[in-house]
Amino acid sequence: MYSLLGYTQWRNFEAIINKAKAACTNAGEDVTYHFADVSKMISLPKGAEREIDDIYLTRYACYLTAQNGDARKPAIAFAQNYFAVQTRRAELVEQHLLDYERVQARTKLTETEKLLSGVFYERGVDSKGFAIIRSKGDKALFRLDTALLKCKLGAPHSRPLVDFLPTISIKAKDFAAEMTSINVQQKDLYGQSSIEKEHIENNTAVRNMMG
Repeated sequence: MYSLLGYTQWRNFEAIINKAKAACTNAGEDVTYHFADVSKMISLPKGAEREIDDIYLTRYACYLTAQNGDARKPAIAFAQNYFAVQTRRAELVEQHLLDYERVQARTKLTETEKLLSGVFYERGVDSKGFAIIRSKGDKALFRLDTALLKCKLGAPHSRPLVDFLPTISIKAKDFAAEMTSINVQQKDLYGQSSIEKEHIENNTAVRNMMG
């Protein structure tokens, strides 16, 4: 590998390997896994062979080696740029997956709350009452009322709170809302007072479970 990265002598490249190993150790990784000491046979004149020491590198070890190499060497500069591009690409993919998960959670919560609103309406709770119950559920879940929570998250007053919640909090709200929807029907609850109590209890239970 050392010749591929522009080094003509092993002893010069070995210093880079040692720096890479130190970086690996400082990162809490297993050096023996990423830098595996092996031996191999090389051909000599007249058909003879000789065993020499070698090192097998994982992709992570290659990255560390390139990062600790001499950037004035074109091969090292190329390797550093390659790993920088691949790292950024992986970050973008990861962010895309996280954004997709959040959108899915947001869509699911909207569907659950739409269903919950219908259940409430059938049991004597109007849209105003639904908003009050939902707000009190949020306070039980987050230990802050909606206005204070929006302020903490930097959310404008005119925007829905859920637009600024992390994915896990959206899922928590959805779980509590589903519990309320099921329990209201199973317990045959009616009226804002009893349903409000049920929703607060469910949000408190979800908070305790997450804790």
